[in-house]
Amino acid sequence: MSSSRTFNLILAGLAGSAPNPRHEKVMQLLRYLWNAWGGEYIKVSLSYDNMLLNILSLLCHQLPLLCVLVILFSSVPVASRDPDYALGKRQTPIIPPLVNFQVSEPILTSVGDSDQYGCVHTQLLMDHAFSFSYGMPFIGSYTPPPCTFNRVTINFTVTSRGRQFDRLGLMYLGDVEVFRTSTAEPTNNGIVWTYIKEMQQYNALWRADQKIIFDLGNLIDSTYTASFNTTLAATFSTIPSSRAAADRILPISAKRSGTNGTSAFSLPGDNALVAYTIPQNTERAVVSLSACGQASEEFWYTNVFNMEVNTFEDQVGTLYGYSPFREVQLLIDGQLAGVSWPFPVIFTGGIVPGLWRPIAGINAFDLREHEIDITPWLTILCDGASHTFEIRVIGINDIGRGNASLSDIVGSTWIVTGKIFLFLGPEGSTTSGTAPRIDVSPPTLQISSGLTKNATGANETLTYHTSSTRSISITSTLKTSNGSVFPASWTQQLTYTNLNILLSQGFTQRTEQLTKGTDRSSSGYTSQYSYPLIINSTFSTSGGGVGITASLTRSLNLTIEGPSVFPSGIQFFNRTASPAFFAVPGHLSPVLYTAFPPPHLPSGACTTSMQSGSASYLSAGNASYSFGTTSQGFGFRGSEAAGVGGKAANEELYTRRVRAVNASVVEDVEILIGRRLERPLLGSNAKTSGEDLVRQSVGRRSVREFLGRGPGRSKDVLVGGGGGGGLRNEE
Repeated sequence: MSSSRTFNLILAGLAGSAPNPRHEKVMQLLRYLWNAWGGEYIKVSLSYDNMLLNILSLLCHQLPLLCVLVILFSSVPVASRDPDYALGKRQTPIIPPLVNFQVSEPILTSVGDSDQYGCVHTQLLMDHAFSFSYGMPFIGSYTPPPCTFNRVTINFTVTSRGRQFDRLGLMYLGDVEVFRTSTAEPTNNGIVWTYIKEMQQYNALWRADQKIIFDLGNLIDSTYTASFNTTLAATFSTIPSSRAAADRILPISAKRSGTNGTSAFSLPGDNALVAYTIPQNTERAVVSLSACGQASEEFWYTNVFNMEVNTFEDQVGTLYGYSPFREVQLLIDGQLAGVSWPFPVIFTGGIVPGLWRPIAGINAFDLREHEIDITPWLTILCDGASHTFEIRVIGINDIGRGNASLSDIVGSTWIVTGKIFLFLGPEGSTTSGTAPRIDVSPPTLQISSGLTKNATGANETLTYHTSSTRSISITSTLKTSNGSVFPASWTQQLTYTNLNILLSQGFTQRTEQLTKGTDRSSSGYTSQYSYPLIINSTFSTSGGGVGITASLTRSLNLTIEGPSVFPSGIQFFNRTASPAFFAVPGHLSPVLYTAFPPPHLPSGACTTSMQSGSASYLSAGNASYSFGTTSQGFGFRGSEAAGVGGKAANEELYTRRVRAVNASVVEDVEILIGRRLERPLLGSNAKTSGEDLVRQSVGRRSVREFLGRGPGRSKDVLVGGGGGGGLRNEE
């Protein structure tokens, strides 16, 4: 018997079984899948148990993609006619929450109330449930601990149960954003995750009373039912050696803490500009930029040129525009001082939700900021006058025939803030010198696109390519309080390529992108980075349902040397045999661990993180199912520039290789300074891990709207909530 006829018989057998809500749900899903492939329906009758065996055998042998349906049947015992089954059926099993995690370098947190370096103090900063929290951030207060410290770590732990989108969260000390994160999407049986972050870069803020504002906008209704129950604690301690932290930190933000508001700018719409009189004794200054796209800009790297947004209007709806290129700019007194070409963050509902259970996307739980050294500008900034600092997000306008220009307007919405880290000299001194020489030209832009039509004359395939390079050089000569005269410089070299292909009238898309850059400062700071990304996705609709299949490969490769304003992670390895907690991401119980540093500890750090995976998503009726496999390799090593003899020092400090299948970790290998860490593999609440509703297709006006890649009711943007930066609620 052919596989086609066999599958039809199985479908028909489900129809002939005794009425059962679960059987009817399975049948509805199978009908949708088979109709999508044009299968014939043949009326027969089989026993339900035999049909289960036939379905699993057929799907796994003939249709491997649909093996994911095994989970649907895992809770229907073939031995249900056993008299003992009725007794067991009445016992409610205890299903543990799914433990989500972001793979990252280890963070050591001191234990007890003191160690050989001083006191250890842990303080609870927040214990709060974010339910209907749009425009209603948590407001708390902080008082410094009763001891000296030079190191701070925070522990952010979240539990959630039910149905919900991923949400963006921002933590502020006053008007200064200090932590940007996002949530995992919960399951019906619940999820939990913990993220630990180094925070001593904000010591200047931690040493004074602060208002804590944590903005995690969430909505609760009859469909999206989950709250996010959070705790946030900070641990203060001392380490034997630490890089000097900034003396003052100034926010580039909307400054709404005085009215208990959140201070992020929303672009376009807001004017992300502030003005300050910089202390005249400033001897070093660095700006960090925090920016990420939401709503129509969440998948900015898939966007098309403006002239092509209507290419597949009748098939998949209007496409998002302004090209797949984005540049985040810092301007001082209206002049370009530096840029960030953003890393393409994928949140836990992005592309296909099944990719991100339980392994979160790279940087999804801790969105990394970009540094720009503005020390060469100090000869102007230290003149005692007021100066402006502005953040912009730039796209591309295509003006025809392969020509393009930068666009000051992009889609909605980018959430942006910044910080100015100031390192001061002696009180009463003044930094002076020559005016900065600014060598900044517009980036080179090369774009092209091609459109093919099918036999009916309808648009069939759109291919578009974007590439760009940019060079920035700003130099000056500074004279500081001790009379020393030295050159100050900031340079950036960046390259970018992006290829997108929309096939099958927009129902299939392939994205290939590579961003590379090198930033250098005369302070000795160097950052080298590359962000390769490949995504393939196909979606379809049938009978009101939606199906998506996708695969991706992506990496973050980052090497930082010299005095970054942010901790490099190397400090963890620079401890003596003092016991501390080592929290393994993805495990609920941290272990007591004694770190033995390697013989030589380089000053720089190199991080490599690569993810690959494939997943599928199906919606039928008002239920949705998502399954997937994701693998990640992570490496963290010390790095030092070549010295005498031209040989660079590289010390492997931590590696992890982890693989998850349908929300269960099936492989997890960790090595810390040559020592393999033994951990039990994490199971999942797999009984329903595939059945949790993660998207609702009812009422969407187009397929790409449903995916968040075309106009319409895209995922809610709920960060902010007051003043000019309040973002719209699209529920």
